Amino acid sequence: MPTTRRRAPLAEQRRPRRGMRRLLTRLVLLLFVVAVVGAGVVGIRGLLHSFAGPQCRATALGKSVTFDPSQTAYAATIDAVAEKRGLPARAATIAIATAIQESKLRNLTYGDRDSVGLFQQRPSQGWGTEKQILDPVYATNKFYDALVKIDGYEQMRITEIAQKVQKSAYPEAYAEHEQEGRLLASTLSGHSPGGLGCRLKDATDGKPAALRSALATELGVTSSVKGTTLTVRAGSERRAWAAGAYAVAKAEQFGATSVTVGSRTWSRTTGADGWSWQAARTAVGKDTVVVRFAGAG
Repeated sequence: MPTTRRRAPLAEQRRPRRGMRRLLTRLVLLLFVVAVVGAGVVGIRGLLHSFAGPQCRATALGKSVTFDPSQTAYAATIDAVAEKRGLPARAATIAIATAIQESKLRNLTYGDRDSVGLFQQRPSQGWGTEKQILDPVYATNKFYDALVKIDGYEQMRITEIAQKVQKSAYPEAYAEHEQEGRLLASTLSGHSPGGLGCRLKDATDGKPAALRSALATELGVTSSVKGTTLTVRAGSERRAWAAGAYAVAKAEQFGATSVTVGSRTWSRTTGADGWSWQAARTAVGKDTVVVRFAGAG
């Protein structure tokens, strides 16, 4: 009788060999370990993010820079004074970059020889008294007074400007902070709407009247206060974003819990949402800013 041979099973019908099964098992285990480790890293980053101290971030031109709230508040003053004086955005960029180089955006009571303040100006060199220089608004105005005397400063390299204004022995160092100055100036002046956000702890005390005074003194805009709400009619959309960014930058100081400009709102939080503006629950006019406080003190 003819012998009937059994056909070899098709490839998809064959059982995996032991070696193949082991390989698949190891691959599954490896993927599982990678997933667990990845989740752990994300979790750790989340924890670190949550427990990190208060921070502010300026984002413009596809780039970001981060400073603490105190530094950002001083940058807001420097930009606001430029806005009030009607100076171009380049002036604020130069001034902020200079303050980063000179004091790391701190209002220092000490420095080289008799240098003090944001720009490390010296009483002995005619910048004013020590008390005057330690007033950020005064110091900023004095810096701009010297800056505008330089013909063509808007087109000059910041190293040249630093040499002329600050009489620096290391003018090249200022160039390292030009991009940081530009990002802060762009967001604070409203040229990059919604580009500035701060992650902050809950406010314990709101000071709307103090913010109203600061807006008038530094930025030159008027506002009204009703209870725990401050309202600015800025006159233009960009100016509204400048006032809104100023309010966010000063939120740690004055206790603001939310800032609304047009259809966007910044809300105070310790999470990553504090770095961005969300759709407003109740929109306001494009040239209007509404700042809310938890409780006025």
